[in-house]
Amino acid sequence: MATNFENMSTDLIWLCTRGNNSMLLKRKQAGGVTFSRDPLNLTNIHNRKYEGFIDTKAIGINPSARNPSALTLTTKNASAVNPSGAPSQPAKLHKTHHFPANTHNRQIYRQLIKETTKQGYRVDLRQEMIARASALRQAQRTKKPTPERKPRGRKALKLAAEGKRKA
Repeated sequence: MATNFENMSTDLIWLCTRGNNSMLLKRKQAGGVTFSRDPLNLTNIHNRKYEGFIDTKAIGINPSARNPSALTLTTKNASAVNPSGAPSQPAKLHKTHHFPANTHNRQIYRQLIKETTKQGYRVDLRQEMIARASALRQAQRTKKPTPERKPRGRKALKLAAEGKRKA
């Protein structure tokens, strides 16, 4: 007998899957923190607000699979596929938008807000969406080497006396 998931509430699905699903990552360190591997989770925190596999409309920002220095926006809209909102055609649920590596950060942020606002996505996730895109872009930048510290005080005078450095 086939189960009809169209009549199930997203809250009921969350209650059934919150303690045991394939995207759950439990850590014993730091007091038993629980993370999420969901690609549509903007904060990677296992929380009902951020889980994308439950919501009918979800947003995910990840590094591009083709080019790790580029970003990919993935949106899920189950209500666009089926008027009743049921995800009966999972291949058509997700839409992706790629941002090349040479795109400026502010242009990416503007485009993210424009794409999600047009489609009527949740407004309360905008701040997390921009923070995630910003963190990914910062992680992709090359790091400058830290400069050698200059000696100060008595060490500087001692080196100047030895003639190794100007006082």
